[in-house]
Amino acid sequence: MNRHSYKAWLYLLPALIFLIVFLVYPLFDVFIYSLEESYNFASQTYTGIGSYNYEYVLHDPYFIQAVQNTFILVIITVPISTILALIISLGLSSIKALRNLYQTIYFLPYVTNTLAVGLVFMILFQKTEYSIGLVNMFLSLFDISSIDFINGPYWAKMFVLCFYTIWTVLPFKILVLTGALASVNEDYYKAAKIDGASKWRIFSKITLPMISPMLFYLVITGFIGAFKAYSDAIALFGTNLNASGMNTIVGYVYDMLYGTSGGYPSYASSAAIILFVIVLTITCINLLVSKKYVHY
Repeated sequence: MNRHSYKAWLYLLPALIFLIVFLVYPLFDVFIYSLEESYNFASQTYTGIGSYNYEYVLHDPYFIQAVQNTFILVIITVPISTILALIISLGLSSIKALRNLYQTIYFLPYVTNTLAVGLVFMILFQKTEYSIGLVNMFLSLFDISSIDFINGPYWAKMFVLCFYTIWTVLPFKILVLTGALASVNEDYYKAAKIDGASKWRIFSKITLPMISPMLFYLVITGFIGAFKAYSDAIALFGTNLNASGMNTIVGYVYDMLYGTSGGYPSYASSAAIILFVIVLTITCINLLVSKKYVHY
């Protein structure tokens, strides 16, 4: 290793120390916790090493419900939010006047407090003894019976959670895609128009391939963010998510640590490792798919 290599490693040293202390060590520590059976947090003791914690978590009805909720949230919100963001970004890119103003308006929900937005959604959707809510008032115009979206049927609560999640992630995706569209070389469009290419062909053969790296980035981060969802559910349904049937995997981990059923770090660690494996697997699948469809 020459002198220049030593200098490069010296520059990387702060980042490496940060990653080891705050990423590698905690992950390793959580994995050890997940294998320690009957771990007592107060005395820092355990009865043995094994897979019991994983077996317990995988057979826990609350965890199964949390996994179901999380996967539904991921499957619905990631593609819908990405497609909507692409459509809106294409519309913004075609507007010359007041483009910056429209971009700012679309980005405002992203910088708004999550709990504040959740409170607004509760007011819009919740049905109480004093009011049926603004959304139900709108539905009544079409002779549709009122629905309790917050405390009612499971599908109604999941609809609100998906709607809320899409609303909160959409601004960031619009901002990224608007920037990606602005970076496409105009010469490609001019050449395509001279050749008489249709708008759809221009979009599918020029625009989409050119912005595919940003789309792939948004899909990857969208999957990771949706799998880590927790504050969205808290904002809408309160802290007792198990009672409402709207808990997520991250919410289950938190409950095992600090919730009403808390005090079980081994179970929480096992659930966290399972979540890590799920996210890692889906990320690897996306990386394999990107080799064929993403153009760098």
